[in-house]
Formats: sequence, structure tokens, C-alpha cells
Amino acid sequence: MLILNEKEIRQLVPMDIPALQAVAEGFRKLSCGEATLPPIMRIDVPEHNGEVDVKSAYLHGLNAFAIKVAAGFFDNASLGLPTGSGMMLVVSAVTGFPQAVLLDNGYLTDVRTGLAGALAAQYLAPANPQRVGVIGSGMQSRYQIRALKLVREFSQLIVYGIDPLAVQAYAQDMQAELGLSVQIAASPEEVVRQSDFVVTTTPSHQPIVKAEWLHAGLHITCMGADSEHKQEIEALAFGKASRIACDSRAQCLRLGELHHALQTGVIDQQTPITELGEIVAGRLPGRQSPEEITICDLTGVGVQDTQIALLAYHRALSQGVGMKID
Repeated sequence: MLILNEKEIRQLVPMDIPALQAVAEGFRKLSCGEATLPPIMRIDVPEHNGEVDVKSAYLHGLNAFAIKVAAGFFDNASLGLPTGSGMMLVVSAVTGFPQAVLLDNGYLTDVRTGLAGALAAQYLAPANPQRVGVIGSGMQSRYQIRALKLVREFSQLIVYGIDPLAVQAYAQDMQAELGLSVQIAASPEEVVRQSDFVVTTTPSHQPIVKAEWLHAGLHITCMGADSEHKQEIEALAFGKASRIACDSRAQCLRLGELHHALQTGVIDQQTPITELGEIVAGRLPGRQSPEEITICDLTGVGVQDTQIALLAYHRALSQGVGMKID
């Protein structure tokens, strides 16, 4: 068995085009019926404002797949700890034996989530966004914007968050790392109204983005609501959207933003909803006009985990990285 630590994994899998292509291929296989995707197993720990998710997928034809355990404990900041952590196990699809343990501490989850946001932007966001907006100032707010840089050119970023010190640090980091001009907004409304592209990255349990703020040409990627009790977008916003997309229709209708839109009757089971993989595979078009309002609901699917884990595993084997044990 191969053991990889976080430092090794970070060097093996940067935020790059090959990683984006790997995640895209996972979505393509999912949309074409070439993936076995079990339901998410979630363990809630309400006493400590935490949850642990177990995700996996087998992509047909591959010799291995990944099982990912990811934790989000949202009071960790008071303990001086990151909110997220995790690890992945690579399992042989031929024998069922474990082949590798990836002690990534949640890094690969951050990367693959950011790359899913980049894919949504590649196919649905305006071609030349004048200003990009982000709601939230945590780890994923960074990865979403880093990944967005792979598919879109932009120089202006506007951010809103509830922690002034965290928002200030975020603005400084993004300006230094990506050379962006960063504006700190006084409200989520300011972000939405002033941006062509918005990504929401919070664990909010109440809607942050209101339907009345949406405007022609806007794209929103919402990735924070990955369980039934979370919600970042007012359900009525989906009634204003020209196009609704998601990573997995069945999963999002069960626990994503679309879950709330379905519950409130804004959409129903017959509402056209495009899966990201259908666009990647060329079966359905992406953005069709500059005036469209598009929303993409991302809840995270196991095909992303298998693809990013196997990318790290195969690069480690080819480069002789990691520790092997009997």
C-alpha cells in the first residue's frame, strides 16, 4: 500500500488544467451512465456544529476508485483549527484491496470542489466578466477564485463575509496571489448587483442571496448547501433563472439549493435542469446568450473524488513519491 502525506499531495496535484480535465471526465462519465454513484453517507455532530461526509464513485472501466471521508466542523476557528479536514482511500476495482491512503487533510476535496466551480463557469458564466463576486471568506472562497482563473480572465473581485478580519485577510491574499483588485462589500446585495459572476461559499442555514437582486447576464454558482438544512440562495431565485444547472440532479433535489426550490414549489420534477456532465459531454449547450441568468447548484459528487484521488495516485507512482508498506 502507498501512503501519501499532505505535503506530497499538494506537490503532486496543483490547481491546473490536467486536474480540471480529470474532473470534467468524471462528470462526463456520470452523465453518460458510465459511473456507479452511491448515496452520500453523512454523520451530523450537532453538539460541535460539525458533520462528516463519506463519498465515493466507481467510474466504469477504471482499475481503481476512491472512498473519501471529509469533515466540516464550523466552530473549529475558536480552537485555532481549520473547519475542514479529510482523507481518501484508493481501492482496487479488480480485487477490492486498498492500494493507497491519501492523507490530504481535505486538500483534494478543496481542489476538486474549486475545479467543479471552474467547469460551471467555463460553460455557463459570461465570457468576459467585468467583475467577479464571492460571498464568504473561508477556504473554498479562495479555491473557487483560483480555479476560476483557469477558465476566465478578470481583474476585479468583490467580496462579502460576516467576519471583518477574515474578509480583510482574504482581500489581501487574493490581491497578492492573483494580482486582483479586491473590493470589500458592505452587503451580499452589493456583491450580487455589481457582479457578472457570483460564487457563494458559505455553510449558511438561511438564504443570503435574494431573487430581487438578480439581473440580466448574471451567473451564480452556489456550492455551500451540501445538506438539507443549508441554504444560500432564496428559492424564488430559481424562478428568475433562464437556465438551471447542477452537478447531480437527483442529489441536488434531495439536499442542495434545488431541494428548497422544489419544496417551496418554485420548481417541480418536470422543470428543465441541466447536469454539468451533459454540457461537458456536448449533449446539451452551455450559456446561449449574454442576457441569460444562470444558476448552478453544486453539492459535490463522488466522481470528483475518484478522479482527483487517482490523479494524485498515478502521479505518485510515476514519480516514485510516497511511502510503501506491506
